[in-house]
Amino acid sequence: MNFYDFAANKMNGKEIKMEEYKGKVILIVNTASKCGLTPQLEGLENLYKEYKDKNFEILGFPCNQFANQDPGTNKEISEFCLINYGVTFMMFEKIDVNGQKAHPIYKFLKENAKGTFGSEIKWNFTKFLIDKEGNVIKRYAPITTPEKIKSDIEKLL
Repeated sequence: MNFYDFAANKMNGKEIKMEEYKGKVILIVNTASKCGLTPQLEGLENLYKEYKDKNFEILGFPCNQFANQDPGTNKEISEFCLINYGVTFMMFEKIDVNGQKAHPIYKFLKENAKGTFGSEIKWNFTKFLIDKEGNVIKRYAPITTPEKIKSDIEKLL
């Protein structure tokens, strides 16, 4: 399996095939609206604005598996991200990132980039960097700010 073999649903329910992102550097992040790390959405949006014209994408996947920090509907989450942080990068429907119902993309990401304490996602805002060929290059801890990922992104662009 390759990253481009997967698909996910946008907030409006429309399926997007990951092959649409071929040739782009991608940062994938599991988000939450009520987390202490939620202000990272601003840094992520800044990264997106800076590099989106250089074949860079950010894909956000809301998740409510950590302390019930994203209980809203997809519509509520989408509005929250836009109103509070001006998010224009692609946000997908809320998913599970761990357990039997984990989204296939996250199963793939975790298999290809284990964390310090194993493959499970430990918290909101875990990030994965994908190169232009669809390879998982690196996994970042939730506390790693978007600004600290900049140099890794630049190397792949």
